[in-house]
Amino acid sequence: MTPADAQRILDENFAEWVLALRPEVLSIDKEHALVRMPVGQHLIRVGGIVSGQAMAALADTVMVLAALAHAGEFKPFATTDLSTQFLRPASGKAILCRAFVVRAGKAMTFTRAEMSDEESGKLVSTATATFFAG
Repeated sequence: MTPADAQRILDENFAEWVLALRPEVLSIDKEHALVRMPVGQHLIRVGGIVSGQAMAALADTVMVLAALAHAGEFKPFATTDLSTQFLRPASGKAILCRAFVVRAGKAMTFTRAEMSDEESGKLVSTATATFFAG
């Protein structure tokens, strides 16, 4: 799967509110997915930081892409568990999210993600998720 393939899957299959995050697939292969989310006013909450809901949605989205790349084909993955840990306030021009498949079974795929500030490289959040492939 190429970044263009993954971007097309995003654009054609994900909800409009997820696409409003403006995710840009930078790289993807069977080992990981890396997506850039530009920070705009639509993502900023009180205090001038990126909304936690936006960060959680980004993590979930990128972990799905990692699961798809690992599977080697499009499957309708359903999130069965999502846990997000916010480590420090996120701000700056963009957030980078890198996701990995930890383990993939016949029906369940376990993933993790790390989100960092694009400019400083500082880790701002981590997440884990479990997906069911029907």
